[in-house]
Amino acid sequence: MRSEIEERRKNLEEMTKRLRERMTRVKHKIVVMSGKGGVGKSTFTANLALAFSNKGYRTGILDADIHGPSIPKILGVRGRSMRAGPNGALPVNGPKEIKIVSMDFLLTSDETPVIWRGPLKDAVIRQFLSEIDWGELDLLLVDLPPGTGDEPLSVMQQIPGIDGVLLITVPSEVSQLVVRRAVGFVEKMGVPILGIVENMSGFVCPKCGEVTAVFGSGGGKKISDELGLPFLGSIPLDPRISEDSDEGRPFILERSGTPAANAFARLVEVIEEKLKEKG
Repeated sequence: MRSEIEERRKNLEEMTKRLRERMTRVKHKIVVMSGKGGVGKSTFTANLALAFSNKGYRTGILDADIHGPSIPKILGVRGRSMRAGPNGALPVNGPKEIKIVSMDFLLTSDETPVIWRGPLKDAVIRQFLSEIDWGELDLLLVDLPPGTGDEPLSVMQQIPGIDGVLLITVPSEVSQLVVRRAVGFVEKMGVPILGIVENMSGFVCPKCGEVTAVFGSGGGKKISDELGLPFLGSIPLDPRISEDSDEGRPFILERSGTPAANAFARLVEVIEEKLKEKG
């Protein structure tokens, strides 16, 4: 029994060492978190990755939503598999050479549920970080599931040197309430917060350009001011984002020049400044 425990301890130490070695090859690590579902966080993450790639960043996405992985669908790479390489499993290459790792690549069918408790989810996230050959990256975006449970806890504890967390909200007061809890969680974990982004900030009619505040307006800026956090910007609601995501078409590549695509480009510039401030 003692020898078995010792063996497990050694394996964990070796995995942790590999994880840290791999993460030293990633220049910036940013976690995307909402605390609440239904705010378009995964679609936001996918398009933000594309916006960074457009500027020449070598970008990766860790889809840390174990029960509801959706990044592969949004980026049109569902059905592909991670394959073995000389230094570990290789991520799937998405549009603009974005490296993607997701539980979705390991599921056998659309009907296959992931019925796991916390320890198993913690273990698979550790494997994604330590056994995957991410290579040299300028930026790794981690897409978290809603809430402050197992996956967010594992990511915050396991990834060394996180540059910061992007908190995604929509203008509604319900979303703002949950963001407060997410802020408290991140602060307790001792991880810096880059700022708050308001998604679905206003519906821009693709025909006439009129803006309609479907979910209200100004909620992101309001919560930022109240909590003393930077407000990084807003992304307008464009129905074509959902349509393109359902079809696996990268929105900002298909719809360059639209208000939403331009908003992502501006957000990249704001985040770049935040990263420079951190040194």
